[in-house]
Amino acid sequence: MTVLENVMLGAHHHARQGLLTSLFQPRRTARAERELAERCHAILTELDLQAHAAEPVGALPYPTQKRVEIARALASEPRLLLLDEPAGGLTHGEVAQFGDLVRRICASHRLTVLLVEHHMGLVMNLCHRLVVMNLGRNLAQGDPASVRANPEVVAAYLGRPA
Repeated sequence: MTVLENVMLGAHHHARQGLLTSLFQPRRTARAERELAERCHAILTELDLQAHAAEPVGALPYPTQKRVEIARALASEPRLLLLDEPAGGLTHGEVAQFGDLVRRICASHRLTVLLVEHHMGLVMNLCHRLVVMNLGRNLAQGDPASVRANPEVVAAYLGRPA
């Protein structure tokens, strides 16, 4: 599927056209699909993906595919965005760019993000409130500074202090 098709798929639950409407009111269905495509093009523009709209997602570099995933999620108009290990497979520079992207879309779309991530730099720079789990146990919670100073968190995730 193309980038645009992937993003439009994220908004499938907004479609009010069922099979009967599509069969008996094709103009209405075509208009609704055009409106959806316009909305999705706006999301692609916001995420700097417009140039890739007609390209197959599988042919894109991995960091660009990550942005397509975010675009598809935004098309569903969420209030809560769940991100599970989004930094996996990204370089340090790409992680920083991804963090900037998430911060920007959270502000522009008024989203709350639930982030499950092991990349501590991303977590500490992106999150206002943290809950740190280790082996199913809550080690710490609070703001990044207090969590970073917690000895159990340091031992489990950041390495033992010298």
